[in-house]
Amino acid sequence: MIASTERGQRGINRVLAKLEHSINTGNYYEAHQMYRTLYFRYIAQRKYFECMDLLYSGALRLVTNAQEPSAADLGLLIVDTLEKSGHRTNIELWIERLSALIENLSPTTVERETLINRCIKWSGEVSGHNLGHPSLHKRIARLLWSEGNTEQARHHVLLSRDGNMCGRFLVKISEKKSYSSEVDLIIVQAVLQQLCLKDRKTAEETFTAYIRQHPDIKRKEAPYKEILLNFIHFLFLCIDINRSAAFRSLCDLYKPSLDRDPSFQKYLVKIGVLFFDINPSPAANSGTNMMGGMFGDLFSRLFQGFNDDEENNELLQERGHGDGARISHELD
Repeated sequence: MIASTERGQRGINRVLAKLEHSINTGNYYEAHQMYRTLYFRYIAQRKYFECMDLLYSGALRLVTNAQEPSAADLGLLIVDTLEKSGHRTNIELWIERLSALIENLSPTTVERETLINRCIKWSGEVSGHNLGHPSLHKRIARLLWSEGNTEQARHHVLLSRDGNMCGRFLVKISEKKSYSSEVDLIIVQAVLQQLCLKDRKTAEETFTAYIRQHPDIKRKEAPYKEILLNFIHFLFLCIDINRSAAFRSLCDLYKPSLDRDPSFQKYLVKIGVLFFDINPSPAANSGTNMMGGMFGDLFSRLFQGFNDDEENNELLQERGHGDGARISHELD
């Protein structure tokens, strides 16, 4: 047994020597193959930590020498090793390292998206966050925003569980990418999506940060000039007191304004199930991808059993100041 182990180590040392020679002579294709050979040997010997350290240093060396596809491939092998190791690793350390590797890959590197998705899947499995670890989403959101990929960055920031960052991020989207008439729609959609993740704390933090920092919102506390902001204010109150009747009345009262975005009804159906134990009507069936992009498949899990709205109703005239009094009565 000892002799076999020694032979295995000598074989690894020979490959390591060839690897260094390949790197030093600029033969990066051969170096990449040597890293893969070492990966299989380390895995066979269950030397998971040595394997991951080697692959990580190798990925950084390759990306430094403009070998991004090969570096991304080693990143995928790292994730594979993390999975094989039985999750007995420092999660935060490897989230930081994998994030750093992803940040060094250009958006044109085809393998980068696959690596991001694999990292998110792994981080979710080891952390208990079904849709991926929040700190990983935060790093990816910042990266994508810096590259101008606003829509994908938004998906990640919504999963970062950092309401202050999310609110500030949405303010930037509103100012740079949206019409002034959509100042309320942007935050309402985000809050409803976060509530569909049953993350009430982050949803309210996001709402508060957005309201306080958006220059076009004239009032920083209820009642707001924008009708749908008042809806969100009352929605939080309904959740806090767990009154399903008040929730139904709130949705009915604000329906004309909510109809501005046909996706809101689906979110509210899900919120009714999560927070008020309201069974969806038979009309709301079939799962749909509402988030789009690389996270569509993740978010679609949350909405299995709910159907898309078939119509986008025209915006009716907004209600008057009697809304607040009626809802307050329901909440009493």
